[in-house]
Amino acid sequence: MLEANNLSCIRDDRVLFSGLSFRVAAGEMVQVEGANGAGKTSLLRILAGLAQPDAGHVSWRQRSIRRERGLYHRELLYIGHQAGIASSLTPLENLAFFQAMGGGKRDEAALWRALERVGLAGYEELPASGLSAGQQRRIALARLWLSPAPLWILDEPLTAIDRQGVAQLMSLFAAHVDARGIVLLTTHQALPASNARIRKMALADRPAEAVPCSV
Repeated sequence: MLEANNLSCIRDDRVLFSGLSFRVAAGEMVQVEGANGAGKTSLLRILAGLAQPDAGHVSWRQRSIRRERGLYHRELLYIGHQAGIASSLTPLENLAFFQAMGGGKRDEAALWRALERVGLAGYEELPASGLSAGQQRRIALARLWLSPAPLWILDEPLTAIDRQGVAQLMSLFAAHVDARGIVLLTTHQALPASNARIRKMALADRPAEAVPCSV
């Protein structure tokens, strides 16, 4: 279980949210909603342990993520706005490095399947620096097919993805939560019909209203 307790976040002397508390249990998919500037990315970075809240704390498996940072990051896959890849490496090399960082042996079949899933078959030996921003984003998303992490925190994972790619990702998210994983994401895109499975949490325009609501 991922738990946020009384979180507050201030950026440039502006309160984005305060007193924000919620829980996400195994087998749940949660979409964080809110207008631009409401603090969605800031919240996800706090939940991923990449930024500190101005108040409150985050727990994973009922343990503070600050005190159990190593364990937490081994069980977390975070994909933010930036692709987070090495531009000098090829897509195949980037994914092989990610696979090795996870402690697993190189699995060529899994690497190729991941590249094929995101439409990068045929680009596997080109330096990432020579690919478009959308293709570089796809390299990052290919990690989803390789990651054993139970918790996925994804900031706008559907950006620059075509309809077929969105359907594949939504199917993958559903399979992950069916296996008792957690998916927490933001997106500005309208989701397909399967979005009925998603619990939505709204960050209101006014901090006092920044409380979770499910539909």
